[in-house]
Formats: sequence, structure tokens, C-alpha cells
Amino acid sequence: MSSSYLLKNATIVNEGSVFVSDLYIKNGRIEKISSEINIQEKCELIDLEGKLLLPGCIDDQVHFREPGLTNKADISTESYAAIAGGITSYMEMPNTVPNTLTQELLQNKYEIAKQKSFANYSFYMGASNDNVEEVLKTNPKNVCGVKIFMGSSTGNMLVDNTNTLESLFSKVEMLIATHCEDEATVRGNLEYYKNKYGENIPFDLHPIIRSEDACYLSSSKAVSIAKKHGTRLHILHISTEKELELFESGPIEKKKITSEACVHHLWFSDQDYKEKQSFIKWNPAVKTQRDRNAILNAVINDQIDVIATDHAPHTLKEKQQSYLSAPSGGPLVQHALLAMLEKVNQQEIELIKVIEKMAHAPALLFGVENRGFIREGYFADLVVVNPNQKIKVEKSNCLYKCGWSPFENHLFSNTIEKTFINGNLAYDNTVRINEVFGSRLTFNK
Repeated sequence: MSSSYLLKNATIVNEGSVFVSDLYIKNGRIEKISSEINIQEKCELIDLEGKLLLPGCIDDQVHFREPGLTNKADISTESYAAIAGGITSYMEMPNTVPNTLTQELLQNKYEIAKQKSFANYSFYMGASNDNVEEVLKTNPKNVCGVKIFMGSSTGNMLVDNTNTLESLFSKVEMLIATHCEDEATVRGNLEYYKNKYGENIPFDLHPIIRSEDACYLSSSKAVSIAKKHGTRLHILHISTEKELELFESGPIEKKKITSEACVHHLWFSDQDYKEKQSFIKWNPAVKTQRDRNAILNAVINDQIDVIATDHAPHTLKEKQQSYLSAPSGGPLVQHALLAMLEKVNQQEIELIKVIEKMAHAPALLFGVENRGFIREGYFADLVVVNPNQKIKVEKSNCLYKCGWSPFENHLFSNTIEKTFINGNLAYDNTVRINEVFGSRLTFNK
């Protein structure tokens, strides 16, 4: 049974409004939102005067590495880092080991999360060139979607057979999320630079190797097939200005083809490779300042629908290798909301738009039941932000299992102070809470 909490004098940011109110949490849900709440029964009182109260963020793309890659990360460590960063629900990718290509392997991940996840969770079913029938068994009520890698990935997960893509796009009724990079283009570029530089390709060539053309060729193909079959398509981690022509502005509820921006593509640019090297090596690559600015504008004008992390940690030892050996990906869940709040402080985006893209829109896009908004009757997944307390990112305060962050040494202007999961105080930056309160997400499908 959840505790009861009365949150007083909170500055609530929700559904396009910012207002001061009290909020009462009872039995895991938001019982009442009002400027005056008088409670007769026993509850814990928390005064949030001067603090922001936000709906918990829903991250639609993470890689928590369990099972099979737990030297890098696991569901326990990364979900705790997530709630410390204000992410209360996540959707995790199938390129674990073994790849999540059967219903049995998918269920195994849910069983692990039930025991270990501090945040609410869902897992994508993975597609390959030869598991279409298994994919079609997926239950849309309790699985977030189907993931297709139209670019290189772990194990047997590259789907490069056009007939398979046509079959999946025409038969799968639930949301299909895609990683879009044209494999032939990437391989051709890589061979050219391997011949020129050998092992030690400069990291600033990463966006040239995993190029704009590679992204656009694949994204435009996915959109074309989706339009042909009326598929519910969601293209992940848009990294180029050119791809934006594939997407329309407008309310998310009216779209069948949607897209995602990731925090690293909104924060870094090719100018940062000199300093950050492999620590900002992601797939798709961080590209130019022009691309970064265009992606942010597309978030603001609703061409891009959600902001996520693509949290994909690797060990420090792995990331310190040469270009060809250092894997792509990095940890982000603990600092994603802080990074976007920093952009609010820098007046690059409005606070209500950040909350829309990190909480409301993912809930609407996936049909997440009773989450993503501060509404009476909804689950109390809430985040308290102190806008007057700064925090410097250091290895010592990184909660990721890998122990590093691409934001190291950055001083953020806000601090995540508390996080509630299903009405429980699950994270408090003054004391470690080890109880697991995460639940499996369900969907209105």
C-alpha cells in the first residue's frame, strides 16, 4: 500500500499551464489537485514552495543491457539513475543478449523488471528477417511496440530484406519504431575512411561515415512503406535537418507517422568531437550545428513529437578505445531532463514544451494508461525540481553502472530533488531509497 502525501504550495507544470497548488496523493494515485486541501486522515506533508512539480517523464527509447550485457548496465542501476533524473517510465529496446526475438524472451525481461525496476517499464518486441510470425503474437495491451533496426545492430536484428519490411509494415497493427540508417551507405563510407586512416579514424568523421544521406535514405524508405500500408510508424532519434521534410507539424493524436528527437542531438554538435571524442559517438551520429538547431525548431513546431534519450551505456574502458573499437552510445537518463531544463534557462525552449515532449506526448503516442499527466485519478508519477539549486556532473554523483557521463563537468542550473513512482517516494536526493515501486505499463490499444 502506498503512503499518503500532501504536497503543499507546488508550482505545477502541466498541460500548457504553470500554477501554484496543493496536491494530495493517496493509494498510489493523484487524489486531489486544489489550492486548498484539508486532509483529516494521516499523511506526510511536504512543502514545495518555490519548487516545480512535474509529471514524470516517459522515455520511449533506452538500452538497459539486461540480460547479457550487465557488465555495462542493468535494469536496477539504470532505472534508479532514471528516477534520479525525473524519468518515471521507460521503454527498453530488444538488442540485449539474447536478442528479444521470441515471446518467451520478451516475457523473461518483464520478469526481471518486476523484481528490479525502480521505474515503470515496458519492453519492445524485436523484429528480424525471419521472425514475423512471432512478432504478430505480441499483445498491444501490455507491450509498447515493435522495434525494427533498419541499420546495424546487435546480433541478428538488422532487417534489410525489403520483403520482410513489407510484411511487417502491412501485418503489424501496433506501433512500429525504427532505427533508420542505410547500411550499404554506412559500410561504403566506413571502408573509404578505413583505407585512408586505418584503425585511427578521427572521431569527427563519425557524422560523415554515418551520414545525412544514410539517414535520409532509410527514413524516407520507412515513411514510404508506412504510407503504403497505413502503418503506425515512429522513427527514432532524428539527427538531420533533411529528414524533417518527411514529417508534418500538428497534434500527435492526428498522426500515423511520428518522430523522436534525442537529448544528445539537441545538445551536442560536430564541434564537440574534438573535446568529447568517443563519449559523444552515437548512432545515428551527432551532426552539425545547423542540424541541431533545426531539430530543436522541429520539436518546438511539433514536427518532432517526443524527446527521449537513447540511453545506451558502455564501460569507460570500451569508450576509451580507438574509433573502430569504441562502441556507439552513452548514458543519459540521469541528466536528460536537467539538460532540457537548461535549455529552458537559456530561453531556447519553453518549459511547458519540454514537459509536453517528455511526458504528455509519449503518453499519447503510445496510449500509456493513466500516466504522463498531472490529473486527478492518474498514477502519482511526479518529479520535484529545485530551480534554485545547481548541480555539477561528476563521476562521483553519476548513478549509471558505467560510472561516466557525456555531461561531465557541466554545471546544471536545476536539481531533481524527489521522484514519486505510483504514489511512493522512490527517489530523494538526500537519502538512498532502495524499495522497488515500478510497475508494468499498460496501453489503451
